[in-house]
Amino acid sequence: MDGLLLIDKPSGPTSHDVVAAVRRSLGERRVGHAGTLDPAATGLLVVLAGRATRLARFVAMLPKRYRGTVCFGWETSSDDATGEPLERDEGWRGRSDGEVAAAVAAVAARPLQLPPRVSAKKVGGRRAYARARRGEPVELAEVPVAIYALTAEAPLDRATGELVLDVRCGAGTYVRAIARDLGRALGSRAHLGALRRLEIGPWQADDALPLTALAERPALRPIEEAVRHLPALEVGPDQVEAVGHGRKIASAARHEGPVAVFGAGRLLAVAEWREGLYAPLVVLSA
Repeated sequence: MDGLLLIDKPSGPTSHDVVAAVRRSLGERRVGHAGTLDPAATGLLVVLAGRATRLARFVAMLPKRYRGTVCFGWETSSDDATGEPLERDEGWRGRSDGEVAAAVAAVAARPLQLPPRVSAKKVGGRRAYARARRGEPVELAEVPVAIYALTAEAPLDRATGELVLDVRCGAGTYVRAIARDLGRALGSRAHLGALRRLEIGPWQADDALPLTALAERPALRPIEEAVRHLPALEVGPDQVEAVGHGRKIASAARHEGPVAVFGAGRLLAVAEWREGLYAPLVVLSA
């Protein structure tokens, strides 16, 4: 049973909870997801089943789009509404809409980001969130991120102190950290009040199934959807067996990065150009 499910995750369950629910629904042990959503966050979760789980890293690399609500006035220990309140500062109240827009642009232009203290980043071989929950000091380093677009859906709400952002970013970018940094860029403090993932690559939350739909054992989307963003390489009958055994193959076509290898009417592997040949990274036909 190989393929994908698009799930619209509600607030509350963890991404692992959703995977467990899909596993029970399908009766398939091999189930995983391609990009964690925090428990409080909602929106699109791409779940992979069967051999499709081998393609998770190629889905996780896709750009993502979020709607995030920034709440000005205080930071939290997790940079979102689930954390303990920390520093408070109401300096945002004196900032003009132009200053808010300039701060948004400045945060969007930063090539580095400091991950939240409560995150999955490893510090000394352990997850930062595990250290933080034990009260241990967490010293994280800034990491490169890609923020492709960061825009406000409407002016800052002066009554509530909320600003709704449309975020388009690459893998590994924390919207929680964007909210925190935006507060500081305004000479104030802020945290992320709510988050919804709208898109992952070509998939949209509007096309996703609610978690309740798993009771009806929904049909899987084709496994090929997981690699449609990759260049396609078609091989002849004489190379199908070689790919299936993980051997390198020759081709006149050369592409940078991973390619989806097709042959005999099916997806065989994902391969990468190395020293004049395509070397399989993941074999699916075996």
